[in-house]
Amino acid sequence: MSLINKVSKSRDLKVWEGEFPVQYLYTCGIAGEVFFREIKDNGKLKGLRCHQCGKVYVPPSIYCEECFNRLDEWVDVGNQGHLYSFTQSHLDRVGKRREEPALLGAVNMDHTEGVLIHRLGEVEFSELKIGMRMEVVFKKPSERKGSILDISHFKPLE
Repeated sequence: MSLINKVSKSRDLKVWEGEFPVQYLYTCGIAGEVFFREIKDNGKLKGLRCHQCGKVYVPPSIYCEECFNRLDEWVDVGNQGHLYSFTQSHLDRVGKRREEPALLGAVNMDHTEGVLIHRLGEVEFSELKIGMRMEVVFKKPSERKGSILDISHFKPLE
């Protein structure tokens, strides 16, 4: 049976036992390159605006999800938004229990489509509310490396 044949009976399935090493290289793409460079070099968030329907995407996308227009107009989106969703994580990324839970949130930047999922700081879990105003806190310029981690966290807007 080749890889393109459809399996209709479970007894026809084949199993590969053992380890199968996979190597990959993840790139941030055309839009991600500009987005992360702007964060690193200037401490600013930028999005891509559709000149046809006017929607602004953060994180940026090279095509509009609404009208499928190619996006090439970069705009500043500011540093404020609202909390779209939030949670706390009691385990780290390898499954080890954290001493203190990490607060994580999905923040929708003002007048944009999409959310940035990141750490929340300078706030207690009990104080978090859907829709509360948030602002981005960037790391110091000397600590930035050109990734989403150049954002230290989001904090409530006072």
